[in-house]
Parts: sequence; C-alpha cells; structure tokens
Amino acid sequence: MGKKNSKLDPTLVKELTQKTYFTEKELQQWHKGFLKDCPNGTLNEEEFQKIYKQFFPFGDPSKFASFVFKVFDENKDGTIEFREFIYALSVTSRGSLEEKLEWAFRLYDLDQDGYITRDEMISIVTAIYEMVGNMVKLPEEENTPEKRVDRIFALMDKNGDGRLSMEEFQEGSKSDPSIVQALSLYDGLV
Repeated sequence: MGKKNSKLDPTLVKELTQKTYFTEKELQQWHKGFLKDCPNGTLNEEEFQKIYKQFFPFGDPSKFASFVFKVFDENKDGTIEFREFIYALSVTSRGSLEEKLEWAFRLYDLDQDGYITRDEMISIVTAIYEMVGNMVKLPEEENTPEKRVDRIFALMDKNGDGRLSMEEFQEGSKSDPSIVQALSLYDGLV
C-alpha cells in the first residue's frame, strides 16, 4: 500500500466535509477503517456481501447487499471507492428524512426510470425477507413479500397507475412509520 492510498487527499477532505455530515476527524477515522478492510482502496460486490453476511448470519443477505451495492456504486464501475462509501454512509446515517427517502427510492427503483414498480418492490422486499430469515416474526397480513407490497401499494399508489413516483413514495413513507423504521435498518450496516 503506497502513501497515495494511506492518506486522504486534502482536496477530497475539503469536498467531503462540505458535502457530507462528517467532520475532517471523522473522515480520517472512516478512511483508516476503510483501508483496513479494503487495502486496495475499493470494495467490490463480493466483499460488500461478506460484510452484510456478518450482520445477518441467519439469513441470506446476498441479493439485498447487491441492490444496496448498486446504489453505493454511483459511477457504476463495479467497485465502491471511499468517496462513494462516505456519501452513502452520510445520507443513510445522518441525512434528513428527505435525503434518506430519496436514497431509499433509488434503492427500490431498480431500473432507475424514476418510478418504483410493483415488481421492483417485490424484488427488494423478497431480498429483505431472505436477509432477515426467520429472525423476524411477521404479522399474518405481511408474512409474504407479495402481501407486504400489496399493503404498501394500497397505501402509497395514490393515482392507481401501478407504480410509485418519488412524491408518492415520500408521502407514503412519511405516513407509515414502519417504512421509515425499515430505512433506519441501513444505519448500522456499513
């Protein structure tokens, strides 16, 4: 590992302190930890999945981790660099409710067309159910991903077009505490 990777570039520190919710000291600490876990300075999808597996040893987090990885990997190069990691971590751990909901919308909008379809939400909810395994006892009305998605769409799809806009998603999430609660799930995962 060369000096280039081991020390944060001052220009990057300035950018990150301005555009994230972290102080310079916190950024230095996160960078040190990031390099400890990712000595080459990047995190690939397989490594990202291994991290999730540590948090969910009784389920299979691989699909969900892949979905989250794609949101973290902003430049779509197949790796998460420190900058991408910190931007996502900043929003998911310290962002406003609006920022967290925008981030979650990007997670659910798998094809990035600006809408969440029922199929996209079923994919994510199925991945979440697989991730938590049988560690969470779900109520009868939500014991399958389809039932959960039906309930969410009944609540959120105000115009009945079978897809959720960002506005519908944000309004619906704010009116359903369980969705906001699920968003805080990301806080401890990175």
